[in-house]
Amino acid sequence: MKLTEYQPTSQLRPFIKAYRIIESDDEIINRVVPGTSFALAFRFKGQIAYLDKNNKQTLPSATFSGLRKTVRLINYAPKTAALIVMFTETGASAFFKLPIFKLFEESVSLDNFFRQSEISSISDQLAETEKFEDMITLIEKFLSSKLLYYKPDNLVIEAVNRIHATGGSMRINKLTNDLCISQDAFEKRFRKVVGSSAKQFSGIVRMNEIISKTPSLESLSTIALDHGFYDQPHFNKEFKLFTGLTPTAFFGAASYW
Repeated sequence: MKLTEYQPTSQLRPFIKAYRIIESDDEIINRVVPGTSFALAFRFKGQIAYLDKNNKQTLPSATFSGLRKTVRLINYAPKTAALIVMFTETGASAFFKLPIFKLFEESVSLDNFFRQSEISSISDQLAETEKFEDMITLIEKFLSSKLLYYKPDNLVIEAVNRIHATGGSMRINKLTNDLCISQDAFEKRFRKVVGSSAKQFSGIVRMNEIISKTPSLESLSTIALDHGFYDQPHFNKEFKLFTGLTPTAFFGAASYW
């Protein structure tokens, strides 16, 4: 599997974190742990499917995925390639009129949001384009045409920054008190912009913070307690939901991104 990353142009930089082009000559299963970015995937060669226990769900050529708290196993058929748009944490809502928080734990065809003829045209053009740089230009033109009038919600942006600064361990009631806003009003604004509740978002940040430390199994209990897990069984349950594996299996041999 080969992964090539490109940065967005200045116009789209407030909304797009990066573009990734994934190529796989052989059949592989990729483990994708939850992240804090919505993703838009354009498959331009081969076939991609989600694996769920014994089920295999083939994905459409253009798929829009919300935030998740559970791992995804993605099967790439031989000779498969896709272009992934990774949105910034407050960027996806600038392109979609429908409430994006309804996509939590969901992946849907992009034609739920835009015309099927338009999606088919983009997919066909990608399949016929040889240079990756030209593909990025094509996708940026498409995204720019879908950019709605956008006024940044600075309060939500500040909340996201504070959640990251505390590794996802900041209590939401303290966050709302510090930002001088009621919890109900805050949650409505946060869900609208980010696509999840603040608690769900904090949970994703917290678990990624723990994983990024690549702790030894001996230190894992201490790190889990430091990040707000009240006991080891509770942490183990959440960890397996998040990664699909026990801590021992995940840190021992897991390949993921």
